[in-house]
Amino acid sequence: MIFAVVLVVQWLAAYAGDAIRRKVRPFKKEGEREDFDIVRTASLTLLGLIIGFSFAMAVSRYDQRKNLEEAEANAIGTAYLRADLLPAEDASRVRELLKKYCDERISDY
Repeated sequence: MIFAVVLVVQWLAAYAGDAIRRKVRPFKKEGEREDFDIVRTASLTLLGLIIGFSFAMAVSRYDQRKNLEEAEANAIGTAYLRADLLPAEDASRVRELLKKYCDERISDY
């Protein structure tokens, strides 16, 4: 709801600003328009760079998270297998705790 209102208000402000600009200082020469084209091109180029860097950072974070989850799964599997080296009572308790931990991690996601 708020997004729609803000979008309409911004559109109205842009429309009003354009109407006022045309009345106050209309473009008389074709050469004056070239300056605005240069600024628009530069702005869009910078916007493209910002979007590109944002996506690169997001992909990097996603890959990092995926690698950390894989490392955690490997560590849990290794701990589960090494529980065999403990006495029987302790091994069953460790396995039970690891299963509870895995259930908690799964429910967290």
